[in-house]
Amino acid sequence: MEIVSQEVVAGSEKMPCHLARPASGGPYPGLVVVMEAFGLNDHIRKITGRFAAEGFVAISPNLYFRQPNNVVAYNDLPGAFRLMGSLTDDQIVADMTAAIDYLKGLKEVKPAFGTVGFCMGGRISFLTACRNTDVKATAPYYGGGMVSSRQPDAKPPIAYVEGLNAPVLAFFGGKDAFIPLAEVDQFRDALKKAGKTADVVLYADADHGFMCDERPSYHPQHAKEAFTKTIAFFKQHLG
Repeated sequence: MEIVSQEVVAGSEKMPCHLARPASGGPYPGLVVVMEAFGLNDHIRKITGRFAAEGFVAISPNLYFRQPNNVVAYNDLPGAFRLMGSLTDDQIVADMTAAIDYLKGLKEVKPAFGTVGFCMGGRISFLTACRNTDVKATAPYYGGGMVSSRQPDAKPPIAYVEGLNAPVLAFFGGKDAFIPLAEVDQFRDALKKAGKTADVVLYADADHGFMCDERPSYHPQHAKEAFTKTIAFFKQHLG
């Protein structure tokens, strides 16, 4: 499907976002595509375009826009941790809501919204689904800190699970040193205990970042399979 893309701003603080949508037709479901810890880079823009080519209006907000030098290289973990540390969950949810509200204002978008994110964005996509009832489906990829908070004075996303009004399709890698397998099990168990619809997929031989073809951990087979699953999931639940 042919797409068009542009840079837009959302919310009262004029948060920069990358928007991609089918070139014609619609209305289409809306997706918020959440960046990794490294910022809103070309890889995330490319992924956003891939979702648009599958029949979604996709927006990726620059959640680091209040910080200077807000995109860092994949080998700059200290820089990524610095930027991640600048965020608070309440601000994240407000910014994600601004992105959803931007989609609501587009004639090409129907009122069916999902979130999908990678790395830090996986956690954010799930957190937003728990705290914003507009989200009707969420697909977090290797989101860390889901069940145990890694921020002082902050609840983990799973603490808000009662507010979740969306089915979950979550992906993790068995070789991911950032997310112990025990946390994956706790996440799955907590969703089940709360009576939520969830499919937690564990690729035993995949590492953190397996979707990103610019990282050494890229796993082409699992990346392709996970993307296909994600598209089918969103088309089922968002129409």
